[in-house]
Amino acid sequence: MLKEEKYQKLKEIIKIYLPEDVAVTDIEQESHFMNDLNINSANLVDIVLDVEDAFDIRLENEDMEKMQTVNDAMVIIDAKLAEK
Repeated sequence: MLKEEKYQKLKEIIKIYLPEDVAVTDIEQESHFMNDLNINSANLVDIVLDVEDAFDIRLENEDMEKMQTVNDAMVIIDAKLAEK
């Protein structure tokens, strides 16, 4: 899967959890889930679960703690896919 495909797939997951005051166009590689996209911790857990399903990977607690930005999520997804 190409990087752009993974990014688009991740954006599709994230946009479901965006609050009303944040637009899909606000999702960028460097966007911080909580600070920039106003995603709360409960929704962040849901995003992690959806990422696991969408990419058929398993994320550990350490991965979730490192997942602060969209780019962090991309790096973790790439690493997990490489392990398969």
